[in-house]
Amino acid sequence: MSERRFKELDPATMSPEQKKVADAIQAGPRGAGLRGPFNALLRSPEICDLVQRVGAYVRFSSSIPARLNEMAIIMAGRKWTAQYEFYAHRRLAIEAGLSATICDAIANGTRPQGMQDDEAEVYDFCTELLSSGHVSDGNFSRIKNRFGERGVIDLIGAVGYYSLVSMVLNVDGVPLPAGETPPLKPL
Repeated sequence: MSERRFKELDPATMSPEQKKVADAIQAGPRGAGLRGPFNALLRSPEICDLVQRVGAYVRFSSSIPARLNEMAIIMAGRKWTAQYEFYAHRRLAIEAGLSATICDAIANGTRPQGMQDDEAEVYDFCTELLSSGHVSDGNFSRIKNRFGERGVIDLIGAVGYYSLVSMVLNVDGVPLPAGETPPLKPL
């Protein structure tokens, strides 16, 4: 795919509903611009508004520590081979304290070596969830014991939200910034 399937929306020609949601996104914690999936999602302003509010919670208010939340996010990006998603959140994961070595192993589809206990627990939970849609009693219990029931749901929310975002990005064909090499190879 050589260009995005959804042409960039012009604020001057947006419907009132699109403009309202676009303004809410830009006034929120993400800041200016309609990066990532939002240009495409604005085709359905109601869905876009609901999705962006879930995303703001998952990214900025989750009970899961940022380092581990970003790990779950890049795992969802890897699952869907979402180049833009993985590219954007790899940097955020490293800034949050996840090692580049772990990010690179996830990109390569291999189990990272030398993970801390909490990283291994999140990795196992997310791997099982992304591969089967289920988690074993053991993986559920480890996440529940570490983060509580809210943490279990917040982790599922991160995987689910960023799976949706990854699919939107892939369908739209959102490109990487000029000069960037795709971080994910086919598995």
